[in-house]
Amino acid sequence: MVNALEEALRAARRAQEALYTGLAVMTERRQVRDEKTRLSTEDDVEVLQDIPCRLSFETLKAVQQTDTAAGTAQAVKLFLSPDVTVRAGSKITVTQDGVTREYTCSGIPAVYPTHQEILLELSERWA
Repeated sequence: MVNALEEALRAARRAQEALYTGLAVMTERRQVRDEKTRLSTEDDVEVLQDIPCRLSFETLKAVQQTDTAAGTAQAVKLFLSPDVTVRAGSKITVTQDGVTREYTCSGIPAVYPTHQEILLELSERWA
């Protein structure tokens, strides 16, 4: 029975990963030490490159009504392998369908046996 369950999870994971059409680059803010000056500064460090992934978009209902128009919001969710470690607050650059955008990871990923889901926010700069 356990073998059947494990095989079903492997098949579900292969099916999920077959949908990955994007590539992600994970960047984190880290302390970097300059060996010459021996000073530490915060800098952007790419920790992972070319991670297969998929973006999913959902338009949310009107979130703010003004005199002229109702505002809308879009939820962006990133799907990727559960084997990848993504820290909350990371900057994630995703290229999918010929479009490259930078996002920030808004929280802790939801990790499942077949994939993980991360809610993203469009980023102009670090959060």
